Amino acid sequence: MKYLDHFFKKLICIIIACTACSSYALDLPEIKSKGELRHLGIRYANFVTGAGDGLDVEIMKGFAREIGVNYQLVYSDFSTIVRDLLGKNVSLSAGTVELTGNYPILGDVIAAGFTVLPWREQILLFSEPTFPSQVVLIARAHSAVQPISGSKNIEADIKQTKALIGSNSLLVMEKTCLDPGNYGLRDQGYDIRPYVKSTNINEMVPALLNEDADLSLLDVPDLMIDINKWAGKFKVLGPISDDQVLATAFPKDAPLLREAFNLYLQKIKSNGTYGQLIDKYYPGIRKYFPKFFEAY
Repeated sequence: MKYLDHFFKKLICIIIACTACSSYALDLPEIKSKGELRHLGIRYANFVTGAGDGLDVEIMKGFAREIGVNYQLVYSDFSTIVRDLLGKNVSLSAGTVELTGNYPILGDVIAAGFTVLPWREQILLFSEPTFPSQVVLIARAHSAVQPISGSKNIEADIKQTKALIGSNSLLVMEKTCLDPGNYGLRDQGYDIRPYVKSTNINEMVPALLNEDADLSLLDVPDLMIDINKWAGKFKVLGPISDDQVLATAFPKDAPLLREAFNLYLQKIKSNGTYGQLIDKYYPGIRKYFPKFFEAY
């Protein structure tokens, strides 16, 4: 009897553990029934600070309250976050995504300054935009490479900026918004150096200053933080991408959750909450993207 009692207790623990790491995505009814929203976040810029706050943290906490469930922040990183949402490994080749394997699903939604990219749209549902972005080329302040003069023609500016790379080594981070494949930089003869010490985009400027490469890609949200943190130590040379948008990502089979989030996002944009959060976490960003923020 004692053996059977121990066996059944162990079996129950296994069932509970498997349920907690379910292998299927949850849509709005299941999340409401479960009573909890698991937010997959990455310590990145001021979207998820790592101290329990950040723009995306506050937005997702508010959304959890809106749909009447508890909120849980689950930390991830750029190399595993899609797998943590879908339970599948992601392989990217020539712009096509393949999902393989079976892994525990650790969260219900990605909100981490997550850029809407064509390959990600193949496998995820995205909300309405939550933040604007752009990828730029940067160099150390004393570099001989000089910024472009800039014009009203973004395509011409991007072409001119890419020409600055030349034989200089270029620091990138694959499978993120700083992946050179997103911007036609692969197989062009450039000396591309993937940053592999971590998957934390916050480390790109320190790596550049440490002379891991001559130049680096960087996104505007990080730029807004780093330009103050590393004032006078690096410079922006020009744009590598056109304007981009960041959004909250959902599994393809969670359309009701995405719809509920979009309604909540519209609500906080209308009542001023969103604008207050923008000014709190990204002061000065309105000057960089005036059209995006003009209504908020």
